[in-house]
Amino acid sequence: MTAAIHEFIEAFSKEIEENNAAIFAGAGLSVPAGFVDWATLIEPLAKEIGLDVTREENLVAVAQYHYNEHGYNRARLNQIIVNQFSEIASITDNHRILARLPISTYWTTNYDKLLETALRQADKIPDVKHTQQQLAVTVPRRDAVVYKMHGDVEHSDKAVLTKDDYESYHVKMSSFITALSGDLVSKTFLFIGFSFSDPNLDYVLSRIRVSYTENQRRHYCFVRAVTQKQDEQNKEFEYRKIKQALFIGDLKRFNIKVLLVDNYSDITDVLRAIEKKHRQRSVFIGGSAHDYGHWDRTEAEKFIHEVSANLVKSRYRVISGFGLGVGSAVINGALETIYSNKGKYSEDQLMLRPFPQNETGGMKLQDLWERYRQDMMSYGGIAIFMFGNKLVDGHVVDANGLDREFQIALDQGCLVIPVGATGFLAEKMFNRVVGDWDSFFPNADSKLRTQFVKLGDKSASPTQLLQSVMDIVRLIHKG
Repeated sequence: MTAAIHEFIEAFSKEIEENNAAIFAGAGLSVPAGFVDWATLIEPLAKEIGLDVTREENLVAVAQYHYNEHGYNRARLNQIIVNQFSEIASITDNHRILARLPISTYWTTNYDKLLETALRQADKIPDVKHTQQQLAVTVPRRDAVVYKMHGDVEHSDKAVLTKDDYESYHVKMSSFITALSGDLVSKTFLFIGFSFSDPNLDYVLSRIRVSYTENQRRHYCFVRAVTQKQDEQNKEFEYRKIKQALFIGDLKRFNIKVLLVDNYSDITDVLRAIEKKHRQRSVFIGGSAHDYGHWDRTEAEKFIHEVSANLVKSRYRVISGFGLGVGSAVINGALETIYSNKGKYSEDQLMLRPFPQNETGGMKLQDLWERYRQDMMSYGGIAIFMFGNKLVDGHVVDANGLDREFQIALDQGCLVIPVGATGFLAEKMFNRVVGDWDSFFPNADSKLRTQFVKLGDKSASPTQLLQSVMDIVRLIHKG
């Protein structure tokens, strides 16, 4: 990834954390799912009126010509939309990642239902808007708003497609323009699969530029760098490079920064990096302790308390499964910090997942715990493990539940931090990680390993171990 991409990941991740991020999806986001691009959609219409779509640049005009030639009847246009976008398509990785991220605002010119479907699959409630009337109604408990500014496949007669539709948009759909203008002023947009040839967006961006001049908010868009086609003459290739450079320069007028990628698959890698960085803002603290080993109980609980408190102070979210002998200290550390300065810290920085203890329905308790663990661990990107024992028939044994959480964390891509100095199962986890370091932390900075090794030192003080844990978390997140 280029320096510009790394800078974008940092900046956009921060906007996501502050709930200031928005997505604008164009046809290019849906094409990999099996839907057509704009040119392919218009192609049969062009043929019917004797035009070659490959020779036409203004495809909106082609749709208008078809409308004109058929006696100002758009039945055929409507049917084309229904035919192309009613098919069941596969949700892409890009849709899944975008849906999982805590983004609450999505805009699209697409007629398909991929965005709202992906959000529902991510157990979110989308509030879909494709008419002005819908803007005045709010879906209860919504997680995200999907603005379909050009309409929806199920209402193809209202879809924006012809020149007439575009020319009357600012009158018939003025509330959408107002809403989009407000979001472009107050949120940071990422444009995906969008060509910036849409007159409606150009209308909005131009007016924002006039109003805010040099104070426009920064936005981003992905653009595939031009590459030389097979048998393409150098002169033609150089011409296309110049044209793309001029296009990129023109977007700077609207403070839109272009992120050049070599392949569209690179976009998925960038989105995964953003999701990974976001997940690493949430830290699972796992542990169970009937016996604290060489630790004094008060000393152990204070250490756990301080780990949790320091994570909250550093703006991380703490996740706890309320493990025996550990959970209370985790909760106390987080809550004490949150309540000491509610203007600075938020209750959202603590996620509790206490385990049910009795079967009251048809599901076996062990099966319920497994699903519960899978769900709990899915929120975190970093997992800290301490102690790890329980009492069974009068004997202290390894906590198999914590062992399962360790494996789930690995399966879900979490980076694990077992504090070996706490002993028991955590010590075995620590030895496993150190013994196969490159598998657990590939390409890690040497500073990370230096701090990690300190977690196995049983002679280290709780204060020293706390410092090492926090240093490791920061180094991981810095990346």
